Amino acid sequence: MAPYSSAQKQSIAQFVTITNEDAKIAAKFLRANDWSVEHAVDAYYRSGQGSSASVSALHKIFDSYRDAPEDNPDSIGIDGAMKFFGDIKVELDEVACFGVAELLKCPSMGEFTREGFVNGWKSVGCDSLDKMIEYGKKLRDEIRSTPDLFRRVYRYAFVLCRMQGQRNLNFDIAAEQWRLFFTDENGGISWNTPTTPWLDWYLEFLEQRGKRPVNKDLWEQTLEFMRKTHEDENFGWWSADGAWPGTLDDFVEWVQSKRKSAAGGEAMEVE
Repeated sequence: MAPYSSAQKQSIAQFVTITNEDAKIAAKFLRANDWSVEHAVDAYYRSGQGSSASVSALHKIFDSYRDAPEDNPDSIGIDGAMKFFGDIKVELDEVACFGVAELLKCPSMGEFTREGFVNGWKSVGCDSLDKMIEYGKKLRDEIRSTPDLFRRVYRYAFVLCRMQGQRNLNFDIAAEQWRLFFTDENGGISWNTPTTPWLDWYLEFLEQRGKRPVNKDLWEQTLEFMRKTHEDENFGWWSADGAWPGTLDDFVEWVQSKRKSAAGGEAMEVE
């Protein structure tokens, strides 16, 4: 068998970090899923190999947090969800909260279904509050250090934060979540750099455009754009003929104009 490429080795390492499996199992699932970490991890958990958790214990934990056992026996509502997050020591205003919600496939923020709760915790081998607390600690580090996991949690946030019946995100809600995901205070990754206040400029630009609703494509591509600006802040990767949303094309022009104006101002001061 040919040796793994550097990209494949990185994928194996990410799979091992997420699942705590050995490298041979990681390679097996990655090969079967065209080396997509996200798809390989999903396939791994669906196969049932990633669990030694007690299902009966998970049902018991779920039952202890239900808000209305008689009316909604298979649902945990906002009050129960807030208590649960408190008990596993995950704050509501940190990225790890979205990580748990993504793991448990919450239909909306502050709501758990029995199926999602049991299957999610079973997939990572957690069948007690103590294990869930430890998973939360581990999740904080993994979200920051594993790009595929960060991407998956970030994308799921779009689903959780939409108003019921809406296809797009309200701008103010989107801006609030961008401040969470793209700063490092509460478990996100800082978009701002020592040379460019990217997040501040992005929100300023969008506010000037009238705080339009944010669709799924713009939400997802904003993360990819953030990664690209970290690689090259001077847009060497950007092309006007690329497949970026028009909003991001306009933002590039806005940044370039802003930089040009700032440079001109500095030149005038020198003179």
